[in-house]
Amino acid sequence: QVQLVESGGGLVQAGGSLRLSCAASGRTFSRYAMGWFRQAPGKERELVAGVSRSGGNTYYADSVKGRFTISRDNAKNTVYLKMNSLKPEDTAVYYCAQSKGGSYVSDFGSWGQGTQVTVSS
Repeated sequence: QVQLVESGGGLVQAGGSLRLSCAASGRTFSRYAMGWFRQAPGKERELVAGVSRSGGNTYYADSVKGRFTISRDNAKNTVYLKMNSLKPEDTAVYYCAQSKGGSYVSDFGSWGQGTQVTVSS
């Protein structure tokens, strides 16, 4: 069983930056792809970014491409999401997720508790 703990959320003005972190424990971290999802009020949860087991391959939703960067440090069992040029529409609860295997765009089976990101205009 994996435990995922997010941190780094908060309130930021439009145009600002935040870095989210997700610390994983309970499994061999490097064996699993990771992702960041978000869910805004009244909307479905969506995949924002995914990263392969080695960190060499990434995926981004069109809405965040060029502004967000996902990365991982397998030595620290941590995945990050650097968010730049934040917009009010980025406001959501952000969740860290671990894939059941190697896919970094689907088949996520474990979730963190979420961290709130609020972007003011």
